[in-house]
Amino acid sequence: QVQLTESGGGAVHHGGSLRLSCEASGGTVSSYVMAWFRQAPGKERDYVAAISWSGGRPYYANSVKDRFTVSRDRAKNTVYLQMNNLKSEDTAVYYCAAGRPILSAYSDPQMYYYWGQGTQVTVSS
Repeated sequence: QVQLTESGGGAVHHGGSLRLSCEASGGTVSSYVMAWFRQAPGKERDYVAAISWSGGRPYYANSVKDRFTVSRDRAKNTVYLQMNNLKSEDTAVYYCAAGRPILSAYSDPQMYYYWGQGTQVTVSS
């Protein structure tokens, strides 16, 4: 059973940066796609970014492209989300997820089997 543990959330001012981490344990994730989603109060869970453990380039939602960077460290079984130039609309609980979606379904949360507990990101103006 794969377990995902996020860390790195916090409170920053508009324009600030944060780096989220997602460590996988309890099973092998080498064949999985790792994704980040976020959920603001009263809203649905939205796709942020995704990257495959096996290789290939990362993919991003248009709302975070050029500001966020997703990366992986295979030796540490950890995926990162570097968030720069944060805006108030980035405020949400951020979740890490693992699954095996096809490329066209990377943004569909139903395609992911395992989820972390979430970490809060708050951006103040």
